[in-house]
Amino acid sequence: METLETIGKRASLKPFLSAREVEEEKITKILDAARFAPSARNTQPWRFIVVRGKENVENVVTKAFSGFNQVVKEAPVLIVACANPNDDDIHEGREYYLFDVGLAVENILLAATDLGLITHPMTAVNEGELRRVLHIPDEVRFVVATPLAYPCARSYEEAARERLSQRTRKSLKEVAYSNIWGKPF
Repeated sequence: METLETIGKRASLKPFLSAREVEEEKITKILDAARFAPSARNTQPWRFIVVRGKENVENVVTKAFSGFNQVVKEAPVLIVACANPNDDDIHEGREYYLFDVGLAVENILLAATDLGLITHPMTAVNEGELRRVLHIPDEVRFVVATPLAYPCARSYEEAARERLSQRTRKSLKEVAYSNIWGKPF
């Protein structure tokens, strides 16, 4: 799959995930993709907790994630992205760790899509409970989590077909300007 094709095919497909185990090799490739993301001054503030096994994933999701994300407790893998704000580059009062972790997680989403796996970024969490269940230190902040699973359909493309056919995006003229704010691209 080409990069631009992968970007176009990526979709959040949590209702379509299966419990089929994800190979260690694929998990490693996906985490490697994350660690190659750019970060402010190369601080690489991201840390990932890879929760594996139905019992472990179900325990974390049931205790820490909101009701509408409960469907992901069937996933064989849950990747929890965190960062220590103290490891961050702060320039003129701007903390970059959220942006940096976002870049790494986007690499996770795209690498998983390229490998035919389903992801779904989730931020609705009881951070205190997540911290307790996963033994996350007080100084470390949760940023986002995603299940990692094969689709229950025959292929990623089949699972994504309907979702992608319903996808809407704003036009370039609504989101991109030329030289100054408001001047259409």
